[in-house]
Amino acid sequence: MKKVDLKRYAYLITKVGANVQKGQEVTVHANLDQEELANYVVEYCYKLGAKLVTVEWISDKLTKTQYKKASVKALSEFPTWKEEKQKHINATLPAVIFIESSDPNALKGVNQKKVSEVHRNMIAKVKPYRDARENKYQWTIAGAASKAWAKKVFPGVSTSKAVSMLWDAIMKTSRCTDDPIKAWEDHEKDLEKRTSYLNSLNLDYLHYESKNGTNFKVWLNDKALWLAGGETIRETGVSFNPNIPTEECFTSPIAGKAEGIVYSSKPLSYNGELIENFSIRFEGGKAVEVKAEKGQHLLEEMIHMDEGACKLGEVALVPFDSPINNTGILFFNTLYDENAACHLALGIGFNNCIKDFEKYSNEEIKKMGVNDSGIHVDFMIGSKDLNITGYTRDGKQVPIFRNGNWAF
Repeated sequence: MKKVDLKRYAYLITKVGANVQKGQEVTVHANLDQEELANYVVEYCYKLGAKLVTVEWISDKLTKTQYKKASVKALSEFPTWKEEKQKHINATLPAVIFIESSDPNALKGVNQKKVSEVHRNMIAKVKPYRDARENKYQWTIAGAASKAWAKKVFPGVSTSKAVSMLWDAIMKTSRCTDDPIKAWEDHEKDLEKRTSYLNSLNLDYLHYESKNGTNFKVWLNDKALWLAGGETIRETGVSFNPNIPTEECFTSPIAGKAEGIVYSSKPLSYNGELIENFSIRFEGGKAVEVKAEKGQHLLEEMIHMDEGACKLGEVALVPFDSPINNTGILFFNTLYDENAACHLALGIGFNNCIKDFEKYSNEEIKKMGVNDSGIHVDFMIGSKDLNITGYTRDGKQVPIFRNGNWAF
């Protein structure tokens, strides 16, 4: 990567993604292999007026060693300093930037029951703090090419070539052009047109059908909002883009109202391991049966993570002819692959997908049907022949997707 391109990408992340504000604290999460990009991100945060930028480094190797050597009890401890850290985050509401470059198979060989147990224990302790700051701060996640990830995506070339090719794909799909600000403004206008139409339909439920066997219905809340692209913090009026890139229009369905079966169209990297060629069958809104050619144990661990892990928190619409899918690249990374195909998500839903959500307490929104869980895992079901039909509350049928793409 040329420095000028890396700097342009760092500016996109800090300005369009996190939209760092003057006097604001910022936390950057990055793998050890991304020192150069992280440094440029920190520089731009300060140029935008950040008060203090803290970088929290991640190491796939160290994480794997911790899971192999430390006990569940030790890994699940929540000492006073961790609790005070969560309190500080809630008090200061820093913008949070995640630079994603992990190996999709980073935790292969680790006991996944142990990983799940630790996650379950820690989520129970951290979730109340996360819930308290939800929809009150900016955050964004963006990809960065690492050697391990690049070789997974492009196994047939040299490591240096693979890294170069992955960086090229990241820049292209992220709309990191000579004028990324203008490119993102144009993109968001298109997404706004899509969500405006979807919100005008007053949909009751969606019916998915595909030749791969997908035959699935999911019901929507009568106060549901379709969202896309950027979000705005109601209390401050500050806008930001959570995902770079993004192609989806999404909402949160009613937890406990979904029927049928869906088949995956892309692999899923979960807990540092891959799940491939899988299906999930729903009854009464719950995932009651999962099958996978590879990683079935992971799927089973996932849907039993907590009470809400077997229910849906998101339905997202992405055309088959999206810029990401048209690259022909399988990224083995949810940030990119979820924006290449229609997807669903098991786990927690989004409070801001309810009209006037700020008028309701978290408990009231959950009673409306927005799912609650300690996880949120997107999995891809979009295909070239996927048809989605919307059924409105006044009995009309509306084509939403035909042959994998928008029908409007």
